[in-house]
Amino acid sequence: QVQLVESGGGLVQAGGSLRLSCAASGSIFSINAMGWYRQAPGKQRELVAEIPSGGSTKYADAVKGRFTISRDNAKNTVYLQMNGLKPEDTAVYYCKAKVVLSTWSSQYTYWGQGTQVTVSS
Repeated sequence: QVQLVESGGGLVQAGGSLRLSCAASGSIFSINAMGWYRQAPGKQRELVAEIPSGGSTKYADAVKGRFTISRDNAKNTVYLQMNGLKPEDTAVYYCKAKVVLSTWSSQYTYWGQGTQVTVSS
């Protein structure tokens, strides 16, 4: 079984910064892409940023230039540095990881429980 545990959410004023972390644990052989999604009230969950095991990162247009995704493969952890936060960034942020459980297995997608980010104006 694989668990993703997020941390770092909270309440911040517009223009402020937060850093989210998501640590994966359990029976992990390797992790391919890791990413952050968010869901605001009444809206669908949307991609914020994604980082593959190798290669270039991907960002939603709304966060380009303000958010930075990074990962520490030794710790099976992905981070999201959020600067210049806006009220419209308010949402529950979810971590996602595509995990390979063994040499012979396919990858499986796991989600974290979510962490609330609230940006006040």
